[in-house]
Amino acid sequence: MQISKEIKQSTHEKVIYFHDPSSNLKAIIAVHSTVMGPSLGGCRMMPYLSEEEALADVLRLSEGMTYKAAMAGLNLGGGKAVILADPQTDKNENLLKAFGRFINQLEGKYITAEDMGMTVNDMEIIKKTTNYVTGLSQSLGGSGDPSDFTSYGAYVGIKAASKFKFQKESLNGLSIVVQGLGSVGFKLINYLSKYDMKIYVNDIDPEKIKKCISDYDVTPISDDEIYDLDADIFCPCAIGAVVNDKTINNLKFKIIAGAANNILEDYNKHGQILLDKNILYAPDYVINSGGLINIYNEIQPKYNRSTVYGQVDRIYDSLMNIFEISQKENKPTNKVSDKLAADIIHSKKESATIPVLNKFE
Repeated sequence: MQISKEIKQSTHEKVIYFHDPSSNLKAIIAVHSTVMGPSLGGCRMMPYLSEEEALADVLRLSEGMTYKAAMAGLNLGGGKAVILADPQTDKNENLLKAFGRFINQLEGKYITAEDMGMTVNDMEIIKKTTNYVTGLSQSLGGSGDPSDFTSYGAYVGIKAASKFKFQKESLNGLSIVVQGLGSVGFKLINYLSKYDMKIYVNDIDPEKIKKCISDYDVTPISDDEIYDLDADIFCPCAIGAVVNDKTINNLKFKIIAGAANNILEDYNKHGQILLDKNILYAPDYVINSGGLINIYNEIQPKYNRSTVYGQVDRIYDSLMNIFEISQKENKPTNKVSDKLAADIIHSKKESATIPVLNKFE
């Protein structure tokens, strides 16, 4: 017997928990806002320790998607989904199809895409039971893996932060730590390797480290060494909450600019501490918005990769504006970004109607 129940939340428009015993699917979809348009955000599959942990993750991530879409200038709201399962052992076609049927219950208010633990192939299976899915392969009319654009956006953001902090157009002579060598982190290193930089890399998978060393001039670094390293830039591209009470006092980086979501464990406290330590923080939902920008273009009538890259380039100007306001007003960059995003949403709230994305009809 399927179980679908709404979780009461004052901060979100709708949060639904779904359990399908026949496929062993346990999932949560959180719709934070549809003021700017239907909520779009990836589905993350992880072996969460508890349903409470999964709920906290999906609430935090979906809210970030609202601000990400607003700052990127997209007619989208913020949403996210989590599947409580191990992608290595629990993923199967029946589970993914059941997830698609779950999405249909929201009648277009939520559109999914891939996130951690999910792939383009998984999206194609989900599409068998719902139209509300993006991030598809080119053979099915999609644009393929969005990590091309997430990594490029992170690169653009690193250049903006370096320009603001060091007044340097080039990254030559700087040092950087890239934490996480998944699709985004590995592709980012391809951009960074064009400069005379000292590049440190870290990942839990030793095979990814070996691959990166064979392809690029990089130096591996252990988990224990990262947060004490005196490098210019820290670029988290894996899990979130890596800036926390245990790590923040030891940080010697001048810049934190990475593609991971929710880099700050305590959003209010740690943003302020970074400001006090004179560490320039590129708000994660701004610098990592390249993938969302690409997916938004995928669901438009005409898709053009060159156009997407041009839109991702705007991350540079968005971040420079945030940095300048932060410096002028002596406010944490994450709070400045939140205020800018909230102003965008508020300005459209009175007159806005949810745009109809005909591709899904």
